[in-house]
Amino acid sequence: MYAIIDLNFQGQPAIIASYVLRGPRGVALIETGPASSYSALKAGLADLGIELAQITDILLTHIHLDHAGAAGWLARETGATVHVHAVGAPHLADPGKLLASARRIYGDAMDRLWGETVAVPAGQVHALADGEVIDAAGLRITAVDTPGHAWHHMAYLLDGRCFTGDVAGVHFPALPHVRVPTPPPEIDLPAWRGSLARLRALRPDQLLPTHFGPAELDTLSHLQAVGEQLEAAARFVQVRWQAGEGEETIIAAYKPWVAQAALADGARAEDIDHYELIVPSEMCVQGLMRYWQKQGG
Repeated sequence: MYAIIDLNFQGQPAIIASYVLRGPRGVALIETGPASSYSALKAGLADLGIELAQITDILLTHIHLDHAGAAGWLARETGATVHVHAVGAPHLADPGKLLASARRIYGDAMDRLWGETVAVPAGQVHALADGEVIDAAGLRITAVDTPGHAWHHMAYLLDGRCFTGDVAGVHFPALPHVRVPTPPPEIDLPAWRGSLARLRALRPDQLLPTHFGPAELDTLSHLQAVGEQLEAAARFVQVRWQAGEGEETIIAAYKPWVAQAALADGARAEDIDHYELIVPSEMCVQGLMRYWQKQGG
């Protein structure tokens, strides 16, 4: 029903996935990955025997550059419709504010990490509503509004499979450990809890996070692990921020804390850098500090 293209982000395997769905009327992709990995995406499609002209639909869980940065390039080459949360849709057609925000976060590493992001032609952007059923390459895919990691976040349901973007956390093949990505600026804990509860109620047969590949745990166990990690991370930052610790001090404590959690769950020492590449501790702390500051503690 689906194939996975490993985008080999920054030369590393099993970091960012693009899911390929073959339908009766073409091919749909869930996630394009960043512009810096666009050549890997095209090579992966070619390896699957898929020509760009066959791609009719691109579904994005949200507009963060690791998920959607190559969407403009692919849309221009294929003419495909790009489906995305209504809140994120304007920023695909005019990504100026998105890129300025990202550059403030990533600084000099921006171009190396994400490459050159270009706009999706406005006529090819389809703004999604919660519960909308998309006819993508002849497949009926349901969009599920799942805020928390970002307000413009959708998960997608197809035949019992749920493509979860970042709302169901980050895991890597053969590792039970789950890490929650909490970058600035839109982390919202109550919204994320609500999204996890909604996914539990939907009870999909399989969860497929973008980072990376199908979850090994059953749906409810995986979602429980995400919720537990989210609460633990939020509490870790809150306690230290309320005690008057600065950002750098909290980051210095957070990084070994999450590393130890991964090791306790069976990760190897070399796996820790893998997590840090796509879930940097610095950004996780910054996102949670911003959340607590907005809440007044």
